[in-house]
Amino acid sequence: MDELSIQHFIETGFPFHAMLGVKVEEMADGRVRLRIPFRDELLGHAQSAMLHGGVISTLVDICGGCAVWTQCNPEDTIVTITLSVDYLRPAVAMDLYAEATVRLVGNKLGNAHVVVWSGDNPDVHVAEGRGVYNIRRK
Repeated sequence: MDELSIQHFIETGFPFHAMLGVKVEEMADGRVRLRIPFRDELLGHAQSAMLHGGVISTLVDICGGCAVWTQCNPEDTIVTITLSVDYLRPAVAMDLYAEATVRLVGNKLGNAHVVVWSGDNPDVHVAEGRGVYNIRRK
């Protein structure tokens, strides 16, 4: 599977990703950057201008798993074992970005660190996360 096919699969091969509008911004060996375009439905409260924490944690999970997957075979399946998210500040009502870096990939497990920001300021993180993923080799 080539990089364009993998990008298309990440964006449309999972109905939940497609519903959120997940977009692949960058992808390299051991590193992935994703974006969820802002929509009013992603707000945490109807009168708030802040994104729901579930959107943030979901993006952390997807991004971390995809980063681990870049160091596997495309046929392998990645399943989340553990996910932790530290919410650092509110995510303003703008596009949400996450970048994951693989810390370790073994025969059966992968570990990734993820940073999340909103809008156009990648230096101001709204959350950080860590994911441990089971790798089911084909």
